[in-house]
Amino acid sequence: MRNTVRASAIAAASRIPTEVTTVGAGRRRKTRLCANAVTVLTIVAGAAVVAGPVAFAGPCSDVDVSFARGTGELPGFGITGGPFVNRLTSELSGRSVSTYAVNYAADYSQLSAGPGSRDLVDHISSVAAACPGTQFVIGGYSQGATVISNAVGLRTPSSASGAVLPSVVADRIAAVVVFGNPLGLQGQTIETASGPFGSRASSYCNFGDPVCQLGGFNTFAHLTYGTNGKTTQGAAFAASRIIG
Repeated sequence: MRNTVRASAIAAASRIPTEVTTVGAGRRRKTRLCANAVTVLTIVAGAAVVAGPVAFAGPCSDVDVSFARGTGELPGFGITGGPFVNRLTSELSGRSVSTYAVNYAADYSQLSAGPGSRDLVDHISSVAAACPGTQFVIGGYSQGATVISNAVGLRTPSSASGAVLPSVVADRIAAVVVFGNPLGLQGQTIETASGPFGSRASSYCNFGDPVCQLGGFNTFAHLTYGTNGKTTQGAAFAASRIIG
């Protein structure tokens, strides 16, 4: 078959956490995960054919942390998710922690949050099926917070193209943490709007942030969650929700 792209070049696109981190005894150990199967991209006669999501094949962790970056940020955790994930990993001393950056476009139309929630739900469902003891923390920033809103079943402009966490895995979501959530422009938070997830959620909206506060006037306020202590607060909340 012609023009086959090697699976290793696109393994990052699969719904498998990139690493497991164990923190304890004053040191941090990261173990790269290897999958028995990966998504394979094959180009045939100029058309791209992508295989469907594969089953989780990595070692199971005590806690799986997924985070959706904000609009326009490069793939990864972004300016808010990076500090949050790092702090939470440190807070969970002695536990193994796997991390996953939600794979979505994060484009300026804001509608990519729908497909983002589908990717998140696929990832959590896959890991949950393979790892019955794993607890989950989900988080997002800006449009990434909309990804989370969709996943917990709240109505947003992109929810029609999104996915909701099924009940079989919903009970295993230990904490939901969002920063600069556009849901605030509807006068709501996940805490107030979601019956199933409200008690497990913590939302952070900086004063004046126009993305999450009605009448917000300070664009800079939307950019400082990773440096003003909010991600530290969010990580402490999430860590307090982990059982055992």
